[in-house]
Amino acid sequence: MMPRRHQATARLFIAGALWLCASQAHAEAQYQLEKVVELSRHGIRPPTPGNRKDIEAATHRAWTTWTTHDGELTGHGYAAVANKGRWEGEHYRELGLLTAGCPQPQDIYVRASPLQRTRATAQALVDGAFPGCGVSVHRVEGEDDPLFQTEAFPATNTDPAKQLAAVKAKAGDLAARQQALQPAVQALKHAVCSPDADCSYFDKPWQIKQSKSGKASIDGLSVLANMVETLRLGWNENLPLSQLAWGNVTSSAQITAVLPLLTANYDLGNDVMYTAQKRGSILLNTMLQGVEQGISGTTDKLPDTRWLLLVAHDTNIAMVRTLMNFTWTLPVYTRGNIPPGSSLVFERWRDTKSGERFLHVYFQGQSLDDLRRLQTVDKEHPLLREEWRQSDCRITELGTLCPMKTSLKALGRNLDRASITPVTYQ
Repeated sequence: MMPRRHQATARLFIAGALWLCASQAHAEAQYQLEKVVELSRHGIRPPTPGNRKDIEAATHRAWTTWTTHDGELTGHGYAAVANKGRWEGEHYRELGLLTAGCPQPQDIYVRASPLQRTRATAQALVDGAFPGCGVSVHRVEGEDDPLFQTEAFPATNTDPAKQLAAVKAKAGDLAARQQALQPAVQALKHAVCSPDADCSYFDKPWQIKQSKSGKASIDGLSVLANMVETLRLGWNENLPLSQLAWGNVTSSAQITAVLPLLTANYDLGNDVMYTAQKRGSILLNTMLQGVEQGISGTTDKLPDTRWLLLVAHDTNIAMVRTLMNFTWTLPVYTRGNIPPGSSLVFERWRDTKSGERFLHVYFQGQSLDDLRRLQTVDKEHPLLREEWRQSDCRITELGTLCPMKTSLKALGRNLDRASITPVTYQ
């Protein structure tokens, strides 16, 4: 028989669990989920061809060739994203946003960046959320979508002189930044450099470099960041340890240790406000209009849908979050990291008693090890999450709910209206 003190503890646990369930049920009865707008990063991929060329030149050795073509979504990546999509479908059915079975046309609209890894990610998400339903994934013809590949369009491209000035201002003392990041640099060097190879690239001074197209980047740092991303993705892919940094990386903690280089590259790349305003305003504006749909007269061109799912790239999420003044630090990651398959979510809730509407804004993703082992997303293994908030938000059992009117104003404060051009939908 269970000891009395254990019986009392068990009763308290059960009572607490029942109270939490009752509290959430009460919260869900008071608040109704009306709309979701989600911006997702693609899933796990090998290095892109250009990145592979750069990292191999810097280390003077060939990096692992994956079973998937460079830059394309892997089978493991598909499974991880489908896993997340399954949980989202179940979650939104529980919250009453979606009904059982296959979706109706007004339930979901999916638009993906034209690249294979984003289109395949979008397919994995809807296959997980709506298995066997054949939900359409929409895309533009050609390689450039004005929502995502904004560098390809004059109205949303940056002025070279202004971008260079903005990056210089953000970078400050580059030598000091490089020195502060030496622990991560040396950890990366130890992992990927052969003892008998020329590893001088790791010691070269970082400098701001501008391409012929006007894009400014940090010469020295950007290639190191690509190495880190390649190692992270290889860990997520569950590559054999012998194929991951030649057996020198054996734990996710070693990946975490070098992620500061990726954060630094974000800081001086897509997280620069001028760059984000020119290239991210059209996407954030679409998301804000989407979350208003049905209660204002400004969103008629958007598909009339309860769940607007946009699938793109980490660069897109980085620019949008910069405009929002929102960053996060998920457990086991560094500040602002955007794992494969992670997403930025806007939810619109209505208080059924007062009629007032609120936004629940958050970033979510899986851990390094959960992606590697294809951990099922459930209540015992939830997605990592961090919420956006401001002073007038309220804490509820559903999360942080922020008054819609003031939230829209705050989230759209940094939009560059001149860069917002019309977007067509199928």
